[in-house]
Amino acid sequence: MTNSEVVLKKQTVVVVGRPNVGKSSLINRIVGRRLAVVEEEPGVTRDRKVFDAEWNGVDFHLVDTGGWLSGGSALDREVSRQSVKALDDADLVLFVVDVQTGVTGEDLEAARLVQRTGSTTFLVANKVDDLRHEQLAWEFLQLGLGEAHLVSAQHGRGTGDLLDAVTSALLALGPVEDTDAADVAIPRIAIIGRPNVGKSTLFNRLIGEERSVVFDMPGTTRDAIDTVVETEDGPLCFIDTAGMRRRARTERGSEQHSVLRALEALERADLALLVIDATEGATHQDQRLAERMAISGCAAVVILNKWELVPTEQRDDIMATVGDRLAFLGAAPVIKISAQSGLGVHKILPALMAAVDAYHQRVPTGALNRAIRDLQQAHPAPGARIRYAVQGAIDPPTFTLFASGELPATYLRYVERSLRERFELGATPIKIRVRTGGGR
Repeated sequence: MTNSEVVLKKQTVVVVGRPNVGKSSLINRIVGRRLAVVEEEPGVTRDRKVFDAEWNGVDFHLVDTGGWLSGGSALDREVSRQSVKALDDADLVLFVVDVQTGVTGEDLEAARLVQRTGSTTFLVANKVDDLRHEQLAWEFLQLGLGEAHLVSAQHGRGTGDLLDAVTSALLALGPVEDTDAADVAIPRIAIIGRPNVGKSTLFNRLIGEERSVVFDMPGTTRDAIDTVVETEDGPLCFIDTAGMRRRARTERGSEQHSVLRALEALERADLALLVIDATEGATHQDQRLAERMAISGCAAVVILNKWELVPTEQRDDIMATVGDRLAFLGAAPVIKISAQSGLGVHKILPALMAAVDAYHQRVPTGALNRAIRDLQQAHPAPGARIRYAVQGAIDPPTFTLFASGELPATYLRYVERSLRERFELGATPIKIRVRTGGGR
């Protein structure tokens, strides 16, 4: 796996509007692939999500937001608040309405809110599938946002003209990033865990702002959300993900999409924080998630959240459960925290930076072969000999052993443990490949 690239300081286009007007469909159409969850269910998008987009050589960030609703449930109000906060970072706003529904009270209230921001705003009339629907768009002039751009996000009608206008406006607003400049390589860190273990609360604590909706209901986060955070040791990109459940407990539809997004986030991450509810200890599902992490090749850090709620007399048993069920994560550090209060959270970044360094570490060939010689002198392989070794890759460190015969799995674990200790590879996974035959 190569370290993912994140481009900083692009201009930001924020897509807002009430629920179910087709914002996520428009996002997918602009980006060119199905990134945002699209489903006929109001409120599927609950958090702000940032995507990279490009049109006519102009790169920009595209921000999908939850639908704006006045009143409603506590969760509806929190989602609306996230949409309002997204406007603070907008260089340009796409205000999406549904021509087939017409102007609603929520449209009028949201339009007044957008006008108060003073941001450059394009009114986008969606679901204009034919000439008859074009005539319906005129009533949206009462929103005070000018003449609407007519599109059908589902069929692609009018989206090219809209993007021409958007990129022209972005160029007029100011200089854009030089796309020929070298991108900044930033480690990506996925926050993984079962639903309702406190991932979003930890995410908000780490990035220093309430970016992801935090609500006491499993499944609040539906998509993976990328946020770059500047630290004293350099930038990190955190990916907040939906909680992953056992397949039998995963409902069809939007929750299935959420699980797929979480798995995709894990595949493109360099490191992963496995968040566990300390009051329950490591469950069978936590073990399955850790297996996914190991398969992906991510370095791992285990987070025991809600540690302050664990009775003192039960803490040793909880740690024993974690050690037993997650033993295959090897040297992954286990950090006890309270995301709610911040207790212990300061230990996470140093552990992540150590894992980042180990993940990228390259061992000189001479030093590697001296280590192979020493470990074989201490404990020779049964019936075979390692002639020499090379490190073929980093991210994670990958070593190829050239041996005279097959090496037992137990001996390969000994080699891995010896190399990890010798070169202080910490929590990063290590891949070891064996080639037999030949000579040197």
